[in-house]
Amino acid sequence: MGTMASTHSHPGEQAGQDPIRLLAIRDTPLTVDEVFRAVGDDAAGGTALFVGTVRNHDGGADVDTLGYSCHPSAEAELRRVAEKIVAGHPVRALAAVHRVGDLEVGDLAVVVAVSCPHRAEAFEACRKLIDDLKHEVPIWKHQKFSDGTEEWVGA
Repeated sequence: MGTMASTHSHPGEQAGQDPIRLLAIRDTPLTVDEVFRAVGDDAAGGTALFVGTVRNHDGGADVDTLGYSCHPSAEAELRRVAEKIVAGHPVRALAAVHRVGDLEVGDLAVVVAVSCPHRAEAFEACRKLIDDLKHEVPIWKHQKFSDGTEEWVGA
């Protein structure tokens, strides 16, 4: 037997560096560049990025404006979701930012990105990240329609 120590790590763990590079819920405009730069990694052969924007309609009704609000636990829940993605996929780097406050049609509402050794892994991890974020992180959408009606989504 040799004297080399071995350590057990989860698939996304890297020696000395947390693969979760950027997590934020903020009331200022989001940028794709910030998220893309955060997941840069020399060992990653694939980076998948998803951008969610405010669209001008929902369920057949015209949307004028939209507001996002969140529970105080939202950032902790976002971290829990990110840690679950890192534990289950070979993630080299991960970033996720979500906007809160009042947004206009075309504004960026959420930007997530994942870098992995290979393209298929990056697509799979990024899809799981955005799907889990939407289902598990307590962020709610308040839509105002052009006919004067309003609707809460996710509340």
